[in-house]
Amino acid sequence: MVDIRRAGPGDAEELMRLRGVMLAGMSGAPAVTGDWQRAGAEMLRTQLAGAEPSVAAFVADKGDEPGLAACVLGVVDQRLPGPNNPTGIRGYVYNVATDPAYRRRGLSRACMTALLEWFAQRGADVVDLRASPEGEPLYASLGFSRTADPAMRFKRAR
Repeated sequence: MVDIRRAGPGDAEELMRLRGVMLAGMSGAPAVTGDWQRAGAEMLRTQLAGAEPSVAAFVADKGDEPGLAACVLGVVDQRLPGPNNPTGIRGYVYNVATDPAYRRRGLSRACMTALLEWFAQRGADVVDLRASPEGEPLYASLGFSRTADPAMRFKRAR
């Protein structure tokens, strides 16, 4: 049995540490630490403390030592309705990460299942994420499928 709980403001630093693990896994480069993690932790402390937050994280504690073994973080937002999403309510999964020492134990699946239920309770019948090749089989088994929409990004030069 995997124990999953809803994360709170006190988990913010660990959530950002695991975000670094996820980003490193997606890029293939070593994890990068820095001010971005501190800024993210501060943002999460505020967002996770709200009475009815639009952001939620579900986590698995390590149990044998302090810290998180796995997490998933998502947000619900309101967009304009369309034929494929008549309410316009949409979920987005920011993070799915498991510490390397705790992988292959069903932790990410259990966290994702809890987040998908949270999305459903908020009326988000459409949920998007970006998948690494390693994560794609998990997401496909949960009902996610590839979309035809190409992703594009604008980034202002500074």
